Amino acid sequence: MKQPITLCIVLLMATASIAQSKYETGMQKAFELWEADKPWEAANVFERIAGVESDNWLPPYYVSQINVINSFNEKDEIILKAQLDKALDYLNRAKTISKDNAELLVLEAQYYTAWIAYDGQKYGMKYAGKVAELYNKAAQLAPDNPRVVLGKAEWDMGSAQFFGQSMEPYCNDVERAIGLFETFEPETGFHPSYGRDRAQEILKTNCKK
Repeated sequence: MKQPITLCIVLLMATASIAQSKYETGMQKAFELWEADKPWEAANVFERIAGVESDNWLPPYYVSQINVINSFNEKDEIILKAQLDKALDYLNRAKTISKDNAELLVLEAQYYTAWIAYDGQKYGMKYAGKVAELYNKAAQLAPDNPRVVLGKAEWDMGSAQFFGQSMEPYCNDVERAIGLFETFEPETGFHPSYGRDRAQEILKTNCKK
């Protein structure tokens, strides 16, 4: 009996290794497409991976993120709604897989911010409180996550600017985020690691000293 059991274990390990290899190859391909300024092609690859990796929050996270990012400059409301509806769908899938995930809370805050950016009069009052709530919750869960610190600081700066107040009080938070990017280590090469360049840009533009 020992030999069949050993063979089964070897076969299971080999199958898992092949599946992992396909996952890594697919994710690398998606990131390469994204880096080559082909976000929608990348999103399609992430979607296919999400259909297979049903217990992995990263593929649906990136589908959602691509749709959110590309909604900030979209002027056609029909296209905007389609993109943000898809973003929310995949964000909710990721949240079902990974509970109390600060990275997902930041993305959700960005989702609502995209609506506000499109029409502040219509969506500002509706979603501003929700955005602030999401950043506060993310900060409680992961106070040293640089994307959490940066996202909250940028939102606070935008609010201050809207009300004609100084953005300077939040510059220390941006500087702190930059410091955190220096030491932050993603769990894997596929986990979120973006934001450092954005933090430096915000500091340069809004925090002249």
